[in-house]
Amino acid sequence: MKSTRFKNILIGFAFSPNLKANVFEALRLSNSLNGGLYFLHVGKKTHIKNTKLNEILNLSPIKPKNINVLWKEGDAVKTIITQCKKNNIDLLLLGALQRENVLKFYLGSIARKITRKSPCSVLLLIKPSVEMVNKKHIVVNAFKSSQTIDTISAAFEYADKLKIPKITLVDEINQSEINVNVDDDISLKKATKKREEVTKKEELRITEVVKSIPSLLLKNKQVNFQGIFGTRGYSIGHYARVARADLLVINSEEKRMSFWSKLFPKDLEHILSEIPTDVLIVKMKKDE
Repeated sequence: MKSTRFKNILIGFAFSPNLKANVFEALRLSNSLNGGLYFLHVGKKTHIKNTKLNEILNLSPIKPKNINVLWKEGDAVKTIITQCKKNNIDLLLLGALQRENVLKFYLGSIARKITRKSPCSVLLLIKPSVEMVNKKHIVVNAFKSSQTIDTISAAFEYADKLKIPKITLVDEINQSEINVNVDDDISLKKATKKREEVTKKEELRITEVVKSIPSLLLKNKQVNFQGIFGTRGYSIGHYARVARADLLVINSEEKRMSFWSKLFPKDLEHILSEIPTDVLIVKMKKDE
């Protein structure tokens, strides 16, 4: 069954030590999603480079039929964005960087610019692997937003295609919704009760969202809800790390206000400066 959302996938590749791992990850993903795959190198095409890429492609046990290799010279950010638009790309793959001597990952300046300007969904990979690593757990943002229903839908489709059994829907609840100053036992009980009421209300809202997901995508899935009181962006990133999630799925933009202008300076910066796991940033699906 062909993916209805991620029909065309693009990965920008460089001739780095991670080249083989990146290529194999892209091949496996396109095979799982049954989508077309584009490899894009921003730089001059040479015989040596072309031979190296073909050698790696030939080593892969997965041989997707629909592969396109693009060689383009120019500015990396502009070239990748242009090719995404020109080829109707639905999912762009980018690699994160590892900080020296520590197991922490971040997004480089060029990849960060591409992420901000991307016309499509973006998948940030922290540890691409030559060997297949089965993913078991996805964490998805579920806070109240016009984008969230679409993001949750994308997460379930992605989980279905990659056979990921567990999905946790996380609602980052602003502490201001409690609106109780705790200074004695009575106010503490009041705050605790208010917190439980808000959490229950949000859980009911998210339950209704899950009901809109096609039953086939819910089959054999363990779906959990987790309410978190804290700073949006930081809290869900921290939760994904603690829960050892294999993928964090988040919104790409808010209605009436650019997600990037609103969240990049503070909230999303928490995630991009120290990426907790692979991150899928979902661009809202347009009506077809």
